[in-house]
Amino acid sequence: MAAKQRSYLVIDLKSFYASVECADRGLDAMTTNLVVADPTRTDKTICLAVSPSMKALGVRNRCRVFEIPPGIDYITAPPRMQRYIDVSAEIYAIYLQWVAKEDIHVYSIDEAFLDVTGYLELYGCSARELGERIRSDVVAKTNIPATCGLGTNLYLAKVALDIVAKHRPDFFGVLDEATYRGTLWGHKPITDFWQVGPGIARRLEAMGITCMGELALASQDPRRHEALYQEFGINAEILVDHAWGIETVGMPQIKAYRSDNHSLSNGQVLGCSVSAEDGLLLAKEMVERVVLDLVDKQCVASSLYVWCGFDLTAEEKKWVRRVGARGAVMGPGAHAGANFVVPTDSRRTALDALAEIWPQIALAAGDRKIKRIGVILGNVEPAGQSGQQLSLFADPEAEERERRRQQAISAIKHKYGKNYLLKGMDLLPAANARERNTQIGGHRAGA
Repeated sequence: MAAKQRSYLVIDLKSFYASVECADRGLDAMTTNLVVADPTRTDKTICLAVSPSMKALGVRNRCRVFEIPPGIDYITAPPRMQRYIDVSAEIYAIYLQWVAKEDIHVYSIDEAFLDVTGYLELYGCSARELGERIRSDVVAKTNIPATCGLGTNLYLAKVALDIVAKHRPDFFGVLDEATYRGTLWGHKPITDFWQVGPGIARRLEAMGITCMGELALASQDPRRHEALYQEFGINAEILVDHAWGIETVGMPQIKAYRSDNHSLSNGQVLGCSVSAEDGLLLAKEMVERVVLDLVDKQCVASSLYVWCGFDLTAEEKKWVRRVGARGAVMGPGAHAGANFVVPTDSRRTALDALAEIWPQIALAAGDRKIKRIGVILGNVEPAGQSGQQLSLFADPEAEERERRRQQAISAIKHKYGKNYLLKGMDLLPAANARERNTQIGGHRAGA
């Protein structure tokens, strides 16, 4: 018996942050010119979102404020990240009124996949009709406009959303393998397709491939098929499957997936570049933050990794060509790491490791300023897990005292706010922990 054809929906909340700001003001997000940006920063700050009407005027998403044409009259809304998280949770609750959580995969704060295959008989409608009902429910209860893609697998649902729905007046796209091949094999640019970024597109173009149809045909030629695997390795299999509209992963596989390795990280792009000395202070604050998170989760880590990105000098700006995922020019950087003797949640051990490896960063930086910093605790696992190595040189009583102290600090911060307890270094001019404690993801948490 043939497997039952599945129906996947993916719902995207249009210009989510901007739409929330419009809805809270009683404005129509489709007709209101609004950008979400922090007015206290310079005009080089990035707009976290622009409303659909701004996009219709040619203003690209995530542009910088100074790039908005001067002739456009618009509202500037300061970011309120906590508000956006709360609204996203409200919308997830709406999905749960229609579909069980086992059939929902939250892809991002404004996008979710729903496997509605088993619900069509229950609601007595087609997948398209069910998608419209769910989307209409979201709009009616939140005033947040939504776009919907429907496909016979997760990939086709996503492509139906990203490419088809955005060009339809009803903002609803539908694809199966046949319509995908018939309508989108010649679509360009190829970067419009899910998981095909500028780097992959350039490598494909060097092989004479500029659209999905050409990629599918190349996979049928033994020599070109082999060349694809030599160029992309195992990822070639994913590219070829997607070229044919095939996706082997479904909701059960997503729900069952568990990563073999876990880590905790903290990173930031600095408002202004700093010296290596001040960078060390900021890195210490970041290590304090991730270790506190480690203690909260009752886990231990086996390593510390630190990376820094340097500000571009005038000369470097002339020759640097490496481009990031969003098109930003990335400057040179440095990284260093250290393994702990045994897995630990000790703040002192982590700070000692940072002091040991930071000279490598400072040496690489030289006279250059630091623009980006990140710290990562690697190989995170539950504390007390069987098989963990013990140290002959550790002082268990001292470590337990430190752990209890960290737990007490965490409890106070959770109850009264992250800035209720501060260390002396947090009051130094170059420190920014107090400011970052009022943010979510580097942006204002808002009221």
